[in-house]
Amino acid sequence: MTVGFDLKGKVAIVTGAGSRASGIGNGRAAAVLLADAGAHVVVVDSAPEHMEETQKLIAERGGESLAVTADVTDPDACAAVVEQAMDAWGQLDVLVNNVGVAGPSGTVLDVDLLAWDQCLRVNLTSMVLMSRVAIPRMRTSGGGSIINMSSVAGLVGGHQGIAYPTTKAAIVGLTRTMAAHHGREGIRVNALAPGAVHTPMVYSQGIDEAAREQRRLAAPLGTEGTGWDVGDAVLFLASPRSRWITGTVLPVDAGLTATLGTYTPSVTAAPPAQADTGPQR
Repeated sequence: MTVGFDLKGKVAIVTGAGSRASGIGNGRAAAVLLADAGAHVVVVDSAPEHMEETQKLIAERGGESLAVTADVTDPDACAAVVEQAMDAWGQLDVLVNNVGVAGPSGTVLDVDLLAWDQCLRVNLTSMVLMSRVAIPRMRTSGGGSIINMSSVAGLVGGHQGIAYPTTKAAIVGLTRTMAAHHGREGIRVNALAPGAVHTPMVYSQGIDEAAREQRRLAAPLGTEGTGWDVGDAVLFLASPRSRWITGTVLPVDAGLTATLGTYTPSVTAAPPAQADTGPQR
């Protein structure tokens, strides 16, 4: 069990907990670390084969998980995810809204509007749909923690496309407003804003070493992040150790957002852990 972060007996749902390539993405790391801390984890992805490695890692480390294949832009599918969690373990305590796509390129002048609508639905509306079925169950469990995955692209400018940073910025407003709405119910809502994390979605798209080095050096720490860094932040916000924290947005970015005056769009031109199709990892 992860020392100091006891989630024994708690039930967590992690959307986008699989990966299109082998390795540790944000959702996979979150699922594994929550299970390490004793939680029963519902692993959600749109393709069952993408969850196999996640479940294998959880089992090898002595954890327990349930895989559910679902499209979280579908309200009925979201309801089914929560119902399966309740059927398996009788409660719900943690929801990690991790699914996201890079969306279309283009400015407001030329962005494909159908692709824009789909990006909004995957990156933003999915969080609303999952939360609206999770929150009533959290109430019956005495409270809970919801963690929404934003991005540094939602905190600063400089992105080459309009859709992705718009959705990630909207997640900030969604998170803070949800925190205000549901705090009296014992439900905490926070967001994470990962930076240039090196994940399967990044390296499976063929990022070269020069671009990888540029991303690493862009932030003050000068070190490369992994899915485990994001997963550790998820674990903290899910655990009782953050019991007095809600409505916050935590950058996990090696200090990138602290360097607004020298922020270089080309360094993070490709959003971390994203692809044009499929869930974020």
